[in-house]
Amino acid sequence: MAAIELDGLTKHFGDVVAVDDLDLVVEEGEIFGFLGPNGAGKSTTIDILLDFIRPTAGTATVLGHDAQTEGEIVRSRTGVLPDAYHVYDRLTGRQHVEFAIEMKGVDDDAEALLERVRVADAADRKAGGYSKGMRQRMVLAMALVGDPDLLVLDEPSTGLDPNGAREMREIIREENERGTTVFFSSHIMEQVEAVCDRVAIINRGRLVAVDTIDGLRDSTETGETLYVYVAGLDERVLESVQALEGVGSASIDDGRLRVSVDGVSKFAVLHAIDEVAAVQDFSVVESSLEDLFVRYTNAGQEVEA
Repeated sequence: MAAIELDGLTKHFGDVVAVDDLDLVVEEGEIFGFLGPNGAGKSTTIDILLDFIRPTAGTATVLGHDAQTEGEIVRSRTGVLPDAYHVYDRLTGRQHVEFAIEMKGVDDDAEALLERVRVADAADRKAGGYSKGMRQRMVLAMALVGDPDLLVLDEPSTGLDPNGAREMREIIREENERGTTVFFSSHIMEQVEAVCDRVAIINRGRLVAVDTIDGLRDSTETGETLYVYVAGLDERVLESVQALEGVGSASIDDGRLRVSVDGVSKFAVLHAIDEVAAVQDFSVVESSLEDLFVRYTNAGQEVEA
């Protein structure tokens, strides 16, 4: 059974089309990245999944339940870490989690949940004294109340320092290993690339790509980039390299050639460049998820990061 299934999902706000005929399937057990520029429709889609807003057309099925007619069941089986959340500074971490336990009507152990998110040693400190990362993890502990089958994380690493982001990634992996499906919305590319099994890219409300990151690389000409140091690099050399067979694009980047390889081996391209200007050194870099994101979304508009 799919954890999430969207069929023709559409949402209009007046004349604005926030989500446009979106079809998407997230399988049980995945860590699934949901990416897009600001305003692409990510948060609107999440709000529909949780029945906070209703679609204009189409359906959303979550854990086998219709999100609109069975929204209460969906929410009972889903844990949510929202992008915008409120923490009560005068309450302790334990009190926050105990409140979530009471609201959900379950018999969970607040201490054990705080342990899972690395905040147990501060369980009885007031949340007003928590760091950004500790607050984020405390709210995640609240999302884990009731042992949800699905975790929906909306920008879970925003504002975290590298250590905090690493801790969040580790916790996400651990929860996934427990059997929880994770639906992970973010614009921080390196975080998504480090943790997700598959990703979907949404732009202007429409799905433009869905695959593994390696699959996205294979389906574009941005799979590998060569950085080549050559003797006598100038505009004349650049123009000659741009005209070579197998060169998708070429530019001068910090005193070296930046060359995308298209349809031939990188060694064939290096040999051809060496015929134009003597190659002194080179390196090969795989496209990052950010490169792919820009490729899929930068269709004549500025992409917001």
